[in-house]
Amino acid sequence: MTETVVGADWQAWQDSWDRQQEWYLPDREERFRVMLDMVEALVGPAPRVLDLACGTGSITDRLLKRFPEAGSVGVDLDPALLAIAEGYFENERRVRFVRADLKDPDWTAKLPHDSYDAVLTATALHWLHTEDLRALYGQLGALVRDGGVFLNADRMPEASTPRINAAERAFRHARMEEAKAAGAVDWAEWWQLAAADPRLAGPTAERFEIYGEHADGDTPSAAWHTAALRDSGFAEARTVWSSPTDALVLGLK
Repeated sequence: MTETVVGADWQAWQDSWDRQQEWYLPDREERFRVMLDMVEALVGPAPRVLDLACGTGSITDRLLKRFPEAGSVGVDLDPALLAIAEGYFENERRVRFVRADLKDPDWTAKLPHDSYDAVLTATALHWLHTEDLRALYGQLGALVRDGGVFLNADRMPEASTPRINAAERAFRHARMEEAKAAGAVDWAEWWQLAAADPRLAGPTAERFEIYGEHADGDTPSAAWHTAALRDSGFAEARTVWSSPTDALVLGLK
C-alpha cells in the first residue's frame, strides 16, 4: 500500500475514498456528471436532495460544488464512512447527516423532511437483496415529490450477453492489475488503513460488526430497476447512462 492517509485531514480521507472507488469504477465521475445533469434538467439548480446510502458524501460533495443553492441530507448506516462525511462537511450548513438502516421499515421517520426534489444514490443499493430493494423503492415513491426524481447508479449486469461480459471483465481486470502494480489501494487495503487511524478505528470495528467484509446483496438488471420504480409510483423510468457493467436509472414522479 502506498496511501499515507492515516492521521491526515478529512479532505485526504475523502480523496482516498475517491481513488479507491475509481480503481473499480474508472467512469465514476462521468456517472456523477450525468446524474447531476438530470437533476438540473428535471428539478433545477437548487434542489433539496436525499443522498441515499451516502457513504463519505461523494454525491453531496459534487452536488454542492455544482449547485451552491442546493441542500443535502445524507443517510447511511456505516459509522466509519459517516465519520469521514461528518468531518469533511463539519462547517457546511447546507448538509445534514442521519444514521439509519434502509432495511428498517421506519427509517424515513429519522429524516428532517417529508419530501425531496431528488433522491440520489451510487454504488450502494447492490448491498440489498431484491425484496429489500423493492420495499425501499416503495418508500421512495412516497418521499420523492411529484415532478421529482430518483437516480440510482450501480452495477446492473446484462445476463443475456455472456461472451461480451467475459471479454469486458478480462479487459477491465487487466487494467485494474496494472493500476494495482502502480500502487492503487483496493477495498480491503483501504479498510486496513481506516482501522489504523485512531479517529476511525472504533467506527471501523463497528462497521465490520454490522456488515462483515461485504454485504451479500443482489445485482438485478436495469430493466428490473425501471419496472420496480414504475410499480412504486414513478410515472416514468428509464436508463439514462450505461457502461458495460453499470447503469444509471432514473425514475420521475
